[in-house]
Parts: sequence; C-alpha cells; structure tokens
Amino acid sequence: MAAKIRKGDKVVVLAGKDKGKSGPVLRVIPAETRAIVQGINLVRRHTKQTASQDAGIFTKEASIHLSNIALIDPKSEPNKPKPTRVGFQIKDGAKVRVAKSTGDVIDG
Repeated sequence: MAAKIRKGDKVVVLAGKDKGKSGPVLRVIPAETRAIVQGINLVRRHTKQTASQDAGIFTKEASIHLSNIALIDPKSEPNKPKPTRVGFQIKDGAKVRVAKSTGDVIDG
C-alpha cells in the first residue's frame, strides 16, 4: 500500500496534547502505523550512562499515531496551516499523491 504520509512531509496535529501544532515528519513506522514529528509529543526520558552517552534526563519526540496527523495543504497560508486528506492519481504514467481539498499534486 502506498504511504500517504512520508518522511519530510509537513504535517499538522489533529488530536492530542499538541493539537494545532505542525512540523516535519522525521520518521514513519508503517508496522505500527505511527510517525515521529519534530517538536511534537515531547517526552522526558531518564537515561543511564553508557560508553558513548552521559546520564541525565533528556527530552525527545515520541511517536504519534498516523490518524492524529494530517498533511498540510500546499496552498494554505504558512502562518495558518490547513490539513488535507491525501488521494492518489496516475499522472504521466506515475502514481502521485494529490491533496483532496484542492486537487494539487503534492510530490512529483
């Protein structure tokens, strides 16, 4: 199945403690239907010292379910991102992602 959200996409959070915030996708985990978004769903982790890392309390991004994020519409204003659903179309023999709200090609 083709991925509707990919690494590097700008997404907006639809539900949860970070609702309304946006950021780029750092990693997608298809097996768990989750993604890691920069600056979203921050958690604090207590870490033991290892040979390559000091001990301490670190803040990092935790994964968020794909149903709680949506791709930002390419035609929306930069200061007020609007979410859009993603569809697929065949253009020039290649399958491309298309924004459902405006019909614009997202990549390609």
